[in-house]
Amino acid sequence: MRILGIETSCDETAAAIVSDGTIVEVNVIASSLLLHQKTGGIVPEIAARDSAEKIVLVIEEALEKANCDWKDLDAIAVTNGPGLLGSLMVGIEAAKTLALLYEKPLIPVFHIAGHIFSNVLERAELPTFPVVSLTVAGGHNDLYLWKEGHEIQRLGSTIDDAAGEAFDKGARLLGLSYPGGPALAKLAASGDPKSYDFPRPMRSSDDYNFSFSGLKTALFYAIEKAGGREKLSEKALADLAAAYQEAIADTLVTKLFLAAEEFEAREVHLAGGVSANLCLREKFLRKAEKLGLKTRIPAKIEYCTDNAAMIAAAGFAMWQKASVEQREKFSFKNIVVNLSHEFRFNS
Repeated sequence: MRILGIETSCDETAAAIVSDGTIVEVNVIASSLLLHQKTGGIVPEIAARDSAEKIVLVIEEALEKANCDWKDLDAIAVTNGPGLLGSLMVGIEAAKTLALLYEKPLIPVFHIAGHIFSNVLERAELPTFPVVSLTVAGGHNDLYLWKEGHEIQRLGSTIDDAAGEAFDKGARLLGLSYPGGPALAKLAASGDPKSYDFPRPMRSSDDYNFSFSGLKTALFYAIEKAGGREKLSEKALADLAAAYQEAIADTLVTKLFLAAEEFEAREVHLAGGVSANLCLREKFLRKAEKLGLKTRIPAKIEYCTDNAAMIAAAGFAMWQKASVEQREKFSFKNIVVNLSHEFRFNS
């Protein structure tokens, strides 16, 4: 089954063609990063306008690179939320128009379900269940229990800042450029992660929720105590970045493996933009090896960030799960925007 995926939930405009949920024929991503570097962060109106300008070109490029005609496609999958309303509407309206014009089923995909299914892309086998999956990015930070191919339960999420947002805000405090996460990780590479003792928020709580706002405040006070950012040497800034990054990664990994133990997971997964962070990856892989657990991280860095291949993969899984009656509802007539972060993986 060949599915065209469309993703426009935030600042990326993406289209992909995926066969049978795992084989990525083409994955096209047009980023508006340069625009947001000028403003020091994502401006929703600018992101939506940029997606509107690029969406047709991106879809055409995907079809051309895959040497694919509309008659060769079986369905369209599109992100219907959560995300920025204006950006989401660009992708949804494009998908609805194409589904009507070419008479294709249209599958609405919850964005975070896409991240979970990014770990099946370019993999010969499905995961060994149960799986505990950590999806971590700028706008979301969640732990999921994946019991079977189509049974997914959210265990916990952030109660304030997501880890990616904490990286970006920490980078801003350290005077680094946007996007903050990669800039902070680069600076941290030359620092000592044990130089500062930052808190690990909610590490000992009796749930699987996260909180990073207090950690950001701790970094602010550490900078103030040193007399302000301007008074800090390059070495001191690197040490702060390393210790801050270490605290974020420790917090994420601790919760992930506590959940893996409780639910007797056979595999643990990382997904989302922050899963590209080397410090987090190293801690994750080292802990999993110690416990004898199988691991998955997206096969390519481009599958960590927002992309359309993961949306097509999740769309394929939804199609497989659906009954004949449910598949009839996959129509341009039934697409609604979902701005809620309440997890949805159904038809």
